[in-house]
Amino acid sequence: MSDRPWLDSYPDGVPADLDFTQYQSLVALMQEAFTRHARRPAYSFMGKEVTFAEVDAQSRALAGYLQGLGLARGDRVALMMPNVPQYPVAVAAVLRAGFVVVNVNPLYTARELNHQLKDSGAKAIVIIENFAKTLQDGRDGTAIEHVVLCSMGDELGWLKGGIVNFVVRSVKKLVPAYSLPEAVRFRQALALGERGGFKPAAPGPDDMALLQYTGGTTGVAKGAVLLHRNLIANVLQAEAWYSPVTSKVPAAEQLVSVCALPLYHIFAFTANMMLSMRIGGKNILIPNPRDLKATLAELTRHRFHTFPAVNTLFNGLANHPDFSTVDWSHLKVSVGGGMAVQSAVAQLWLQKTGCPIVEGYGLSETSPIVSCNAVTSKEFTGTIGLPMPSTWVKLVDDDGNDVRILGSAGEIVVKGPNVMMGYYKNPEATADSFTEDGWFRTKDLGVFDADGYLYIKGRLSNMILGPSGENIYPEEIENVLNGHALVNDSLVQEDDMGKLVAIVYFNREELERKYQTVKEKLGARMEEIKKELLHYVNSKVNRFSRISVVVENQEGFEKTPTHKIKRFLYSKKHESGK
Repeated sequence: MSDRPWLDSYPDGVPADLDFTQYQSLVALMQEAFTRHARRPAYSFMGKEVTFAEVDAQSRALAGYLQGLGLARGDRVALMMPNVPQYPVAVAAVLRAGFVVVNVNPLYTARELNHQLKDSGAKAIVIIENFAKTLQDGRDGTAIEHVVLCSMGDELGWLKGGIVNFVVRSVKKLVPAYSLPEAVRFRQALALGERGGFKPAAPGPDDMALLQYTGGTTGVAKGAVLLHRNLIANVLQAEAWYSPVTSKVPAAEQLVSVCALPLYHIFAFTANMMLSMRIGGKNILIPNPRDLKATLAELTRHRFHTFPAVNTLFNGLANHPDFSTVDWSHLKVSVGGGMAVQSAVAQLWLQKTGCPIVEGYGLSETSPIVSCNAVTSKEFTGTIGLPMPSTWVKLVDDDGNDVRILGSAGEIVVKGPNVMMGYYKNPEATADSFTEDGWFRTKDLGVFDADGYLYIKGRLSNMILGPSGENIYPEEIENVLNGHALVNDSLVQEDDMGKLVAIVYFNREELERKYQTVKEKLGARMEEIKKELLHYVNSKVNRFSRISVVVENQEGFEKTPTHKIKRFLYSKKHESGK
């Protein structure tokens, strides 16, 4: 059997291997974009377009400011912002100045922020004022000495920007009171940087570009060390993979992508920001995709071609009453990542847009894309697709031996130019994440089919051993549960007696509609509803995977930025009825 049997399933025009030596660094890739596409809009934000030339000029100024602070080459600079134009400016500035980007989730608590700032050793941070109070509360014991403070209206001009800032601060009250006396405003930093000058750094392929912290679904987040060459490789891999469809966009028409996923997450960092830099595309920045109405209102103003998103966003948009106000006719690629895409959601999306969701798979540690379904697909496959060009994927058993029986599950391990060097200052975790012969251990369980398509069975750490040694995959049961109309979300665990328990967050609106009763009277019928759900799921899974108990979770689940449940927070919570 070939070591890459999936190559026979590649779409026409996608090569087996790529040359990644054309750029020495992300800085070289960006500089090419700034020169070649200077007059094109790079970002659209709240009705304002920011050109490549403007990103170039602003990032040079901010880079000059950061260099003037006395930071040394390789120092870490944290970025804590939603999807606003200052974010890509800051990324370009940090890298052009010879520093390292530390992406920070702006929704972090003070405790979570403190851990990441301490772990990364970041000396400076560029942060939007909405989360300045979090920084004030979470900076003790960190190395942070310099703060650049942004606002939502910075890039919108004095009139519109002033109005937006007034609404954000005084009407919606989204900026809690804070005290950061040493902070310098974004515009002031640009002015200081312009006067002080900028000395271009020349990072090499083996220099660190990014500290990307893992999602933390199982505990404390770790910093994946991504080199310039890792990210360049994944950008070029994504470009090649998209090319069978994106090449059909007329040459005179700019490729436009919806950027609703947070840019601080590696999926959007690579597939939106850096890929668009490479091809001269424009990103429509959506600062708060949870506001579905506002997201759809923004999309009515644009003609767009690609839409990377997660299952919950596809689902929320497709079911929103304003969905039909958007022109979806030019959409050519809908990429699902970050979490499993549910079949019912994919079917609805295809029905409403005519563009199938092509699901992909990746991790922070792989820059992130490992595999993806062909963008030429006409329907949802339910797989995570084929491995990328120049990428090797195989399955191994508990002893590290190759799984060679087709259809048998094993841990997915990966080799390729996009794989991280390791975890920052964490040799134990790094050693645990690589095999002796250098394959990265994803800790995910998968199965290959005869055509080289990869299926996810579940997380290795989540797998439950049945009473007779059977492998039980909670994610497979959860997919069945989540396909029921009454279920918003679910989590399957094993109790102390070895029985499977489903913790379910019900769709209250659907419950009230189906049972034609108000919320206050639903409680009396919950046992009947749970029995109905129990029968539903147990009729669709094998006998080893049958649920014994359904427990209601009324508050919903706490999740990572890519909408994965933080499973470790709910360990044994069902025992107390929570």
